[in-house]
Amino acid sequence: MEKQRKNSGKLKATVQEKYAQISEQSRENNAGSCCGCDPVDYSIFADDYSALPGHNPDADLGLGCGLPTEFAQINPGDTVVDLGAGAGNDCFVARELAGEDGRIIGLDMTKKMVQKAKENTSKIGFKNVEFILGDIENIPLPDNLADVVVSNCVLNLVPDKKKAFAETFRIIKTGGHFSISDVVTRGELPTVLQEDAEMYAGCVGGAIDMKEYLAIIKEAGFVNITLQKQKEIELPIEVLEKYMEQDKIADFRRSDRGIFSITVYGEKPGE
Repeated sequence: MEKQRKNSGKLKATVQEKYAQISEQSRENNAGSCCGCDPVDYSIFADDYSALPGHNPDADLGLGCGLPTEFAQINPGDTVVDLGAGAGNDCFVARELAGEDGRIIGLDMTKKMVQKAKENTSKIGFKNVEFILGDIENIPLPDNLADVVVSNCVLNLVPDKKKAFAETFRIIKTGGHFSISDVVTRGELPTVLQEDAEMYAGCVGGAIDMKEYLAIIKEAGFVNITLQKQKEIELPIEVLEKYMEQDKIADFRRSDRGIFSITVYGEKPGE
């Protein structure tokens, strides 16, 4: 247990360090990776936000692996919480949908990201969009707050996913729901990819098997769990060569194991 806590702390520190660096980079620099942490082209992870109402180029750092707000069924007046909000991209899209009567809260554990998101909000002049510093494993928000929770390529970075989804369940109102885009695997990745901290911060090493991921969501209490979108991701050869010999790469390519970007929906049961 003590070793697990130390590993968790190390991984979180790695993610915080990388995202502090990312917050100061342009979208063009970050677009090379789903989390902006690797110079190899990871654009296959990302989806294009530019056509969505509310999209703000200053807040779009090119870090996502889906478009959860597009599938989130946000209504005017909703309270929406974005877990791992970054510079505020999904929050501003959510604000367009929730309108002036809605409330949008972005949570991030990196101080520089929160600062950047607040600066972007100030430029736009929104009064009902706020950003707070916090950990998804211990969300500093009250029970039954959100009509909708969204998140984009962030839960895979959280070491304790059971706790993260339990916290997500706690803050959602009875009858509310979430739409989350994330990276998962089919079958186990090679150990060297799973355990490398840099790869973890790059969105892949922290990914778990899709069946396990969906089981954690169900265990947290969510119902009507639905895959809204999925696409297979093929790691570029340049990335694999950093971690494996050629024969191991060939074995991996031939196997039925794979990496997927998914957008998943779930509801908190009503009374």
